[in-house]
Amino acid sequence: MTAFTIRVPDDVAERLNQLARKLDRSRSYMAAQAIEDFVAREEWQLAEIEAGIAEADRGDFASDDDVARVVSKYVKTTSLS
Repeated sequence: MTAFTIRVPDDVAERLNQLARKLDRSRSYMAAQAIEDFVAREEWQLAEIEAGIAEADRGDFASDDDVARVVSKYVKTTSLS
């Protein structure tokens, strides 16, 4: 395991300390968990963006009818009578 130092604002450090106390964990554990969660989320998001770009590059888009079907599920038209 690698150790390194980071700088955070005092209020963030205090909030981290409070969470660590409430969860009976060390501040180091809490910081490592937060970084691990952040990295996993960013990796997932970038992979989804890259997949979307690849689909667009292949010309794989929803048709106008596909989009209209999805929109019609959520938007009700009103009749003006």
